[in-house]
Amino acid sequence: METLINTLLAIAGLLGLVSLLPPLAKRLGLPYTVVLAALGVGIGLLLHVGGGVEREVTGPVTAFINAVGEVELTSAAFLYIFLPVLLFETALGVDVRRMLDDLGPILLLAIVAVLVCTVVAGLAMWWVWGLWHGMPTQKALIVCLLLASIIATTDPAAVVSIFRDLGAPRRLTILVEGESLFNDAAAIVLFTLLLGILTSGGEPDLGAAAVDFVFKFVGGVAVGWLLGWLTALVVTPLRNQTLSEITLTVALAYLAFILGEHYLHVSGVVAVVVAGLVMASAGRTRISPESWSGLEQVWSQLGFWANSLIFLFASMLVPPTLMEAKWSHFALLGALIVAALVARALVIFGILPVLSWVGASDRISHRFRIVMTWGGLRGAVSLALALAVTEHQSLPDYIQEHVAVVVTGFVLFTLFVQGTTLRPLIRVLKLDRLTPVELALRNRAVGLSLSNVRRDLEHVAERFGLDAAHAVDPLLDRGAELAQEQLDLESRYGALSLDDRVYIGLSTLARYEEQRYLAYFRDGVISRLSVQTLAAVAGRLQDALKTGGATAYEKVAAKQLRPGRALRLALWLHRRFGWERPVSARLAERYAMLTALRFCLRELSQFSGDRLAPMLGKQTAEAVRKRLTTRLKVVEEALDSIRLQYPAYLDAVQSQYLIRAGLRMEERSTQSLFEEALISREILNDLERDLRERWQEVSTPPQLDLGLATHELIGRVPLFTGLAPERLAQIERLLRPRLYFPGETIVRKGERGDTVYFISSGAVAVHVPGLDAPIRLGSGDFFGEIALVLDQRRNADVTALAYCQLLLLDKRDFNRLYSSDPVLKDHIDSAIEKRLSA
Repeated sequence: METLINTLLAIAGLLGLVSLLPPLAKRLGLPYTVVLAALGVGIGLLLHVGGGVEREVTGPVTAFINAVGEVELTSAAFLYIFLPVLLFETALGVDVRRMLDDLGPILLLAIVAVLVCTVVAGLAMWWVWGLWHGMPTQKALIVCLLLASIIATTDPAAVVSIFRDLGAPRRLTILVEGESLFNDAAAIVLFTLLLGILTSGGEPDLGAAAVDFVFKFVGGVAVGWLLGWLTALVVTPLRNQTLSEITLTVALAYLAFILGEHYLHVSGVVAVVVAGLVMASAGRTRISPESWSGLEQVWSQLGFWANSLIFLFASMLVPPTLMEAKWSHFALLGALIVAALVARALVIFGILPVLSWVGASDRISHRFRIVMTWGGLRGAVSLALALAVTEHQSLPDYIQEHVAVVVTGFVLFTLFVQGTTLRPLIRVLKLDRLTPVELALRNRAVGLSLSNVRRDLEHVAERFGLDAAHAVDPLLDRGAELAQEQLDLESRYGALSLDDRVYIGLSTLARYEEQRYLAYFRDGVISRLSVQTLAAVAGRLQDALKTGGATAYEKVAAKQLRPGRALRLALWLHRRFGWERPVSARLAERYAMLTALRFCLRELSQFSGDRLAPMLGKQTAEAVRKRLTTRLKVVEEALDSIRLQYPAYLDAVQSQYLIRAGLRMEERSTQSLFEEALISREILNDLERDLRERWQEVSTPPQLDLGLATHELIGRVPLFTGLAPERLAQIERLLRPRLYFPGETIVRKGERGDTVYFISSGAVAVHVPGLDAPIRLGSGDFFGEIALVLDQRRNADVTALAYCQLLLLDKRDFNRLYSSDPVLKDHIDSAIEKRLSA
């Protein structure tokens, strides 16, 4: 009982201290982990150097200090208790759609960064080992590589938070976050392999080790993906059961780690990361917005506790570890520091430019790369892995000592040298300064705000019969200061050009656009899947502006309306296997996205006139509005093409949007009545029950029927009308229904023809070489027959002008029909003759 009380006292006391550290770190301008490590080292000094507190002295403070000293956590406790929480919480906060856009570069950076750091740092320490101890052995090389793999894990928290403060492109932030997430996984897998080689005592087999690495990594991906999707399926019927949903995600984090690591012998770290990413993507669409908000808060709190406690307990081991330090350890540490920085620089300055050159990453300035290189802090994961080495009784004492001292010294260097100098480095590189354009925007925005505040103050003073002069005069003075500052800026850098003002306007609109999508989601107007897609595009618009200006903005906006990877995959499944459900689901998502985009663009146009014009001028607002009009026109055309093919469905989607918006307004109005004491709690509960029932009625999106039933489509083709029912049934069995998108190429000139296409609905354009304009074919027409009858290659490109429902007949069945049905043969021959003569 006494042990339990002491453990609880230690944890509760440490959490109490931890709660004071975030504001302290903010005041000192240091990363939170640096302050946390300083506290842990301080407690460790008190316990291990100062000898703790005399037992004879009584009191809760004394009991707390002694209780902290009695807590013993093994490396297994670190890894199994804290690591799943840290990894899952980080993965849960990742924008998966944005990360998938850069998954290739992220995995490349993560795995290559770990391997480069391990090899470069390991060889550097091996060389120093040889200088200090004589001829280095193969075993010494494995020890050095093991040491390097331990410190190959990076903690991106400090760099990411600074990048957000500096307004760095979001793609760069996601690249750093994603790299670190998989970097930890790759490093721990490599560490496990090297530790196994070292403890087995046999000759290392690099080929077998490489295969084992791939097996553990890919196996972890499979386990995490499977468990994540199973959890997403289970959580669906638990919708609006917040406590159950959150509990299930906690179980998922630990089950993924334990099943992967302990039972299936694959990477539990990778399994947790992938499970978290699956929940971040699929779980968002299956958990209600209110429950998801609570889930994020709970996981943020769990992550804060886990990160704080693991850092404190690991840092407390620093003083007794460093007491064992020898000069040989400092030599290895020096080599490790230099080599790790060199390895990091090789990745940042060597690989990232290549990724930028091939278009897999945005261009990153040299100043940002310097910050990324110097900001590669290490943390508690490295200390926990080092602790795992010291607990291996099969390893000699000198190896345990080398690993513990060198890793501890390296972590302290990254925290107390790199961490404390990171912001000063940013100031030296002038990354924390606003550009002249940003300064001008700040002055204009603050000036407009002061004008609005002054007007509101005068209104309040007039209403209550007060003298507003004392409050208004400081505002007038501040406004005059801003005006003078703006004049100084213009005299130094010149007045803002129209291009600069348009850039500012588009940046403002891109940020506002993202906010509007999030507001639509909170109001229940759009689904989480739609908000993920739209918010990701708004983020890409912001990044495009920072890297390529208005031209890049327009390219991203145009790319938004092209079919995405998921829709293209669904179309491939439809064409290959005839599956309609994936296409229907992806099209329904696309239609919902287009509808929300149209609403938002109209709001942005209004916002441009109301807010941007007073701040940036009417000319700028008009230039910005023209770009919005162009985007809106394309969206309207896309929706019109949908309306032509599926009018009832589009009307149902838009009606559901309005009904949801009305229910949300009614919900707010009801809550307002209660807050104003116009209705009682009992009436409020009754009204809320009624609202919930009506929400359930519109919670499921309308089903999209693609209209690809063959017996219906065949009736729209005049070629088959008038046939006997038996003959029609025979032909129907031979035809395959297919859907094509506007702008999609159906047939390419020069390819070998093996199919005839009958147009049931929609329209296509036949681009015949030599003709000034394409030939337009509509419902009831057919094409592709010339290549089959004349046994030649396609002589034209055919593209869909609208959503086209086609019936496909392959070459063998066509030849059979063509030769056995004189009426059909005459009709086709006549069409071929007309087309060839044209």
